[in-house]
Amino acid sequence: MAPKHEEQEFVTVLVRDPQLQREDYWHSYIDYEIFIHTNSMCFTRKTSCVRRRFREFVWLRQRLQSNAVLIQLPELPSKTPFFNTNNPQHVDQRRQGLQEFLQKILQNPLLLSDSRLHLFVQTQLSPEDIEACVSGHTKYSVAEAIHQFACLKRKFPVEHEETKKEENSADSDSESSSSGLGHSSDDSNSHGCKGSTVPEEP
Repeated sequence: MAPKHEEQEFVTVLVRDPQLQREDYWHSYIDYEIFIHTNSMCFTRKTSCVRRRFREFVWLRQRLQSNAVLIQLPELPSKTPFFNTNNPQHVDQRRQGLQEFLQKILQNPLLLSDSRLHLFVQTQLSPEDIEACVSGHTKYSVAEAIHQFACLKRKFPVEHEETKKEENSADSDSESSSSGLGHSSDDSNSHGCKGSTVPEEP
């Protein structure tokens, strides 16, 4: 057996479990679970799962590109006006594209040094809260955010219970509109982890 210090680092990332989320009667969107399993020293937690929607991936790519201008980032799946949340083929093609995007991003040491990436894949913080955290405008550090809130709701529950009421107040830039969406998931578990079995890191 190889000595422990020679163990090769790995990062496994899966984008899976697309779910239809309803914003209101007319508007809906798909979000996806991001599952991370790694032994890399770059990561605060070795396992995590969070849920993100397509426009959050768009934000992440823009921020990473602005902070690493000499790197050509991989492309996201194209955002087409013909994307249909009720079409399983459309949804799975986007899921595969998002997974390939993250797989490439997480193999780049320079991009791994960006705290925004870690907060994106290991917490449910909104893009606005991620920016506040990395800018030092929050009471919690990046490491504290990842340790404590990797599997909780989108809103960061700092002090007030009313943040729970805000979790469904998503911005209205839905990728699809329909009045006949039958299987929306707007229950309290829709932004948590699948199975809720991710262990806390010490």
